[in-house]
Amino acid sequence: MNTPRFQACLQAAPPRQAALFEDLRALWRALESCLRRDFNRTLPFADYLVDRWEKAQTLGFGEGSSIYDSALVLGDVRVGAHSWIGPGALLDGSGGLSIGSYCSISAGAQIYSHDSVAWSLSGGESPMAYAPTRIGDRCYLGPNVIVAKGVTIGDGCVIGANSLVLRDIPPNSKAFGSPCRVVGPADGERPSGSPAPSDN
Repeated sequence: MNTPRFQACLQAAPPRQAALFEDLRALWRALESCLRRDFNRTLPFADYLVDRWEKAQTLGFGEGSSIYDSALVLGDVRVGAHSWIGPGALLDGSGGLSIGSYCSISAGAQIYSHDSVAWSLSGGESPMAYAPTRIGDRCYLGPNVIVAKGVTIGDGCVIGANSLVLRDIPPNSKAFGSPCRVVGPADGERPSGSPAPSDN
C-alpha cells in the first residue's frame, strides 16, 4: 500500500479522508498486533471489526455459534448451537439450508441449495433449480468442500477436504473425493453435548 502511486493518490485525497485512512491503518495495526500476540493469527480487516458470535446471533444462528465476516450467507440459512463457520465459506439458503449443532464448516466450504444449470443451458428459458440442503449435527466439513443442492449429510459425518458432495451421505460416515464417496465409519466423534473448540 506504500507504493509511489498509492501515496500520490492519498496525497490527492481531501485532508479529512486522508486522516480517516491513517486512523483506520492505526486501528488495524493495533488490532492485528493484539490478535497476533494472543492467538498467533492475522485476519482480513473486516474480521477484526465484526464479532463472529454477534454476527451469528444477528443471523439467528443457535447459541454459541460463530461465523467469520468473510463468509457469504444467502437466503434462508439455519444453523444450530455451537457451530463454527470458517472464513470464506458460502452458505446458500436460497432453496433452504439447515446446519446442525456442533458442526465445523471449514474455510472455503460451499454449501448450495440451488443451481443454474438448466437456466444456463436453456438460454434463460428454464427456471433456476432449488432443493433444500441439510447438514446434520456433529458434522465436520473440511476445507473447500462443495455440497450440491438437495443433499443431506447425516449426523456425525466427516467430509474430507476438497470433496464434491453430489449425493446423500448416511449418518456417522467418513467420506471424501470428487465425487464424494463413503469410505467407512467416522472416528474421533465427540460425545453429544460437548463444547466446540473456542479458539477456531
